[in-house]
Amino acid sequence: MTEQDLSQNYKGAFGKRIGFGKKPALIMIDFVEAYFDPSCSLYAGAEDALASALRLQAVAREVGIPVIYTNVVFNKTALNGGRFFQKSMTLHHFIEGNPMGRWPKGLVPSEDELVISKQYASSFFGTSLASTLTSLGIDTLIHTGVSTSGCVRATCVDCNSYGFIPIIVRDAVGDRHPAPHEANLFDMDAKYGDVVSEEETVSYLRNLGRN
Repeated sequence: MTEQDLSQNYKGAFGKRIGFGKKPALIMIDFVEAYFDPSCSLYAGAEDALASALRLQAVAREVGIPVIYTNVVFNKTALNGGRFFQKSMTLHHFIEGNPMGRWPKGLVPSEDELVISKQYASSFFGTSLASTLTSLGIDTLIHTGVSTSGCVRATCVDCNSYGFIPIIVRDAVGDRHPAPHEANLFDMDAKYGDVVSEEETVSYLRNLGRN
């Protein structure tokens, strides 16, 4: 099936736009060294996604939008990794203390920004993210991060399930191969949230700042 056939197949059944909400937060999902070190088995070549996310981070800080970061951290025995750790051949890079779990060059959360350490793919599962967003009155979660087919997608689906608007910034998410990257962007845009450009997102954030 060609891309045109696929779009035609979904037309009229999926792909309705939700649109940006009134009060957003920016989430930077699992931007850690493992995805940017070519010697690591998790290397994703997602440098362009990180650069885009950092530009969004700068705008969000400028206009006073909350910025939230996630990473994956397991204890020394990975006892808290469950089936997720059991299934993977790469998650040992995220055992506490491993340098692959550090923030990459250029990414520095400020002291007043929230870092959520998780053990599973979704940023919502087993964390305080949903209650934090609710308490802040947030209605929109702008997604950046890695990988598109893994933790970004899982976060998007749960974001939708918890009643927040998932906005996925195409330029600011990355994956190790273009096929799952594009397939999951297509599917998230069709069923769960809106896939938008960095340019659209910056314009939205700056308009909020002016208002």
